[in-house]
Amino acid sequence: MPIYYDPQKHHRRSIRLKGYDYTQPGAYFITLVAHQHEMLFGEVVDGEMILSEYGRIVAEEWERTALVRPYVQLDEFVVMPNHIHGIVWIVDDAVGATRRVAPTANGYPTGLVSKSLGAIVAQFKSIVTKRIAKTRGAPGTPVWQRNYWEHIIRNEAALDRIREYILTNPLRWVLDRENPDRQGEDDFDRWLDSL
Repeated sequence: MPIYYDPQKHHRRSIRLKGYDYTQPGAYFITLVAHQHEMLFGEVVDGEMILSEYGRIVAEEWERTALVRPYVQLDEFVVMPNHIHGIVWIVDDAVGATRRVAPTANGYPTGLVSKSLGAIVAQFKSIVTKRIAKTRGAPGTPVWQRNYWEHIIRNEAALDRIREYILTNPLRWVLDRENPDRQGEDDFDRWLDSL
């Protein structure tokens, strides 16, 4: 028997900042997690990330993001065994109001807004999924969890701290909340949770 969408049961709440324009220039810290936390992208050996074939696809497509989107600049980035962290800068606001969408009654735009952080992430996830599916010979197999985590970087101190977090993530893998064999708490997690 088919399952139909019921807004009372299947309501999805946005995790984005209500009313914020995610097309505006600025720095955004994002985290994307593999579907069911699967260790697709490689392994950490002695504090160094060793990319698998799929991890290399992720890294290649991340680098391509700025090449195919001139309004994007990339900052620090790391591929971990089952997730990625990166800083994305949206830098070109030349088309401004022509690409903005007025918020709906609940404060969130409907659909993806061109050149927004959501569109950038969706396109990245889509091409990575297609390339990995082709390599796996398994079309339709999910690669990513639905959605992504983001944080708007508001000042230089936060930017520096997030860069440090990204760069040292492989060294702290044993403490990483995404590590199924985690062996303790990471001080960075408490800091990130406070953002």
